[in-house]
Amino acid sequence: MAALEPTLAGAQAGTSLLRFITCGSVDDGKSTLLGRLLYDAGMVPDDQLAALARDSRKLHAEDPEALDFSLLTDGLDAERQQGITIDVAYRYFHSARRSFIVADCPGHEQYTRNMATGASNAELAVVLVDARKGLLPQTRRHTYICALMGIRQVVVAVNKMDLVDFREDIYAAITHEYRELAAQLGITSVHCLPVVAPGGDNVGRRSARLPWYQGPCLLELLEAADTEATQAREFRLPVQWVNRPDANFRGYAGTVSGGRIAVGGEVVVQPAMRRARIERIVTADGDLSEAEAGQAVTLTLDREVDVSRGDVIADAARPAPVADQFAAHVLWMGDEPLLPNRAYWLKIGTRTVNARITTIKHKVDVNTQAELAARRLDLNEVGYCNIDLDHAIAFERYVDDRTLGGFILIDRQTNATVGCGMLDFALRRAANVHWQHTDLDKDARSTSKGQRPRCLWFTGLSGAGKSTIANLVERRLHALGYHTYMLDGDNLRHGLNKDLGFTPEARVENVRRVAEVAHLMVDAGLIVLVCVISPYQSERRFARGLFGDDEFLEVFVDTTLEECERRDPKGLYRKARAGEILNFTGIDSPYEAPEAAELHLRTTGLRAEQLAEQVVEQLLGSLGLHTPH
Repeated sequence: MAALEPTLAGAQAGTSLLRFITCGSVDDGKSTLLGRLLYDAGMVPDDQLAALARDSRKLHAEDPEALDFSLLTDGLDAERQQGITIDVAYRYFHSARRSFIVADCPGHEQYTRNMATGASNAELAVVLVDARKGLLPQTRRHTYICALMGIRQVVVAVNKMDLVDFREDIYAAITHEYRELAAQLGITSVHCLPVVAPGGDNVGRRSARLPWYQGPCLLELLEAADTEATQAREFRLPVQWVNRPDANFRGYAGTVSGGRIAVGGEVVVQPAMRRARIERIVTADGDLSEAEAGQAVTLTLDREVDVSRGDVIADAARPAPVADQFAAHVLWMGDEPLLPNRAYWLKIGTRTVNARITTIKHKVDVNTQAELAARRLDLNEVGYCNIDLDHAIAFERYVDDRTLGGFILIDRQTNATVGCGMLDFALRRAANVHWQHTDLDKDARSTSKGQRPRCLWFTGLSGAGKSTIANLVERRLHALGYHTYMLDGDNLRHGLNKDLGFTPEARVENVRRVAEVAHLMVDAGLIVLVCVISPYQSERRFARGLFGDDEFLEVFVDTTLEECERRDPKGLYRKARAGEILNFTGIDSPYEAPEAAELHLRTTGLRAEQLAEQVVEQLLGSLGLHTPH
């Protein structure tokens, strides 16, 4: 895309809409610039203008005639008290040529996730630079986030030119440095202009105080910006819902994310790749002959095709790629860190699937764009990661289609959005690995043993008695003729998990490996007893998800920390209290007790044999049997 020239040749008339953001370092004047832009566009009503004058006099008694335009946008009390923008403030306004939605984004590093939210739907960014300070780390960070979120048009407003005597050489040095940064980050359209936000110089009108600048003012540049730069080229419609008001109508509703389609056009439903033709394009205002990006429509097809929410209807000649493993940038928004191999929900378009970040290849210093080694991502950090999904999805690269290339990660326990991501490319290795059919399945294996397989998952603090109870349970089951195997966490750390430590990241991977092995053993028809602390609910939930509805029984061995320390059979608590062992569950690492375990063993006052018998009774009850006496 060519850089914006100082002309209005690209301006679009009428009701075209531009979404843009304002960002920059603290005290660069973002809110003032935006307030002045609203004022110059004639979007400040008389009563609000009077209130602005009154509030300005209270804050600036030394200059009672001056208007503090930042008050028009700094709507939060905390922002006014601190003099900074905290939240993303959205504003709607219009000029004679175009309508606008602007997001005023915060400048502080701790609000990086807020800025990413504002940038995710923007087509252009207005980046402010203080002429006295030049490019700062925050400027570089904001520009990186803009590039990461797919913004390819930037207007650089070099503000406070009056405080550097309107010197052209200072302006030229700043803009040259910024253009080099933008080129490194892949931003293809950059236009720079000098401004004085409070005075309105080059904001809504061209300034006589800067005669050496002959380009358009900020409002003119916004009116001339390209609104199609972030739109996908090929036809894509993520299905939001299946419209079935009666037995005679079946349509597939959604918003066209890119391209266009006409009645009679051939489409493919992905990821299953079922072909059909468009029979009707239905809207609330009547049928259309064609639909294009941004329109909410209901499509009917000329044949019966299995279509569900989350599927993508695409141009049959140019369908979207389909995969279940990806490389992607992830911006972490959660207060708790992102840990590799922890399960999350991933929502992309209208589809939600289970996902795991399998590898953090590196994290990015958002201030310098340096690539750093990382095993986790903390709040506001960006990492380049590999992602594994439990189902294949139709997708696009984020740079080509934000709707099918951008996703959010959702905590499965709290339903909170904890991350956003941008797909880069599919990892093709999975496409060459197929599930090998075997003639014998789980039912056949378990039938030959005369039993139904189960996983008994014992969880609790170190020293709670998990292994002792599980060992007694296995002996009892063996005596009854059942085929069992016991997976003890300590024993596994001598082999399968020998390479893992006890950091939160390692604990997540430890449980994942144990769960996968237990799943294989259940597939072999065995009753498997797993004894691992497994301190996190999310990992126990992941383990449960590997099994059928009635195959997994969680056994919470509930022993108080004080009792576990009193027992301390391995001397571990004593070492942890002395600081000789770090990340020890119950001391300096948390244990999240189960909320709905199938069996809750309260060990106080009961012998291990009695507790083991409770487990055997629970297991046999799940099999529809009774404990023989």
